[in-house]
Amino acid sequence: MPSAAERTRTLVQSTCSAVLLVPGLEAAGSDQLMPLSRGVGPDGDLFLEFPADSPAVRAAAHARDDGLPAVLEITDVAPVSVPHRIRGRARVSGRLTAVPGMAGPGRTMLCLETDEAHIDDLWGVEGVDADSFRDAAPDPLAAHEADLLQHLYAAHGEELASLCELLGERAGRTCAEHRPDVVPLALDRLGLRVRFRERGGNCFDARFEFPRPVRDVVELSHAMHTLFAAAAR
Repeated sequence: MPSAAERTRTLVQSTCSAVLLVPGLEAAGSDQLMPLSRGVGPDGDLFLEFPADSPAVRAAAHARDDGLPAVLEITDVAPVSVPHRIRGRARVSGRLTAVPGMAGPGRTMLCLETDEAHIDDLWGVEGVDADSFRDAAPDPLAAHEADLLQHLYAAHGEELASLCELLGERAGRTCAEHRPDVVPLALDRLGLRVRFRERGGNCFDARFEFPRPVRDVVELSHAMHTLFAAAAR
């Protein structure tokens, strides 16, 4: 199971939508509080790029020396159409300050000094301390996950359906009786999660672990071949 810190870092460094929540800026439109880019520094602090005239930049410029309290909220939506499509949310809280000279013309870089983080996703709800967040690494497949899931859904429907054979007796019987749609929901270095969608609208998820963690798409290809071969036996 990926750690809560790893899952949080993966969302922060992904292309998922994000919004900066700052006290006093509740009236500002969410589009004005969405960073143009974001990254994580070696100390675990978040670097968020905004237009120079953003309300967030103005607020940070008038903050006290210890910064302005703020929260970056990231929302993770499944790249394949599926019921209950939001896969999770992560929140990173800390103190916000402006960093002069780090952004291009017309832009300003803000630094969110990480205090703590929380994640609420397919694995559950967990807190993450600043040190764990700093030391974690994002999942190596994260940059390719959306394309990989869309490819699986479009080109490997039969193989996905065969995963019913790897379920326990009760769930396997449900598959045999109702023939649910099988949608790939999430993919990481440790395994594949799929959502079984029955004709009556009921859904259930199943997780299929790889024999060993994969480091790149080449190793993932071998792991997926092994998984589908096991289902076909």
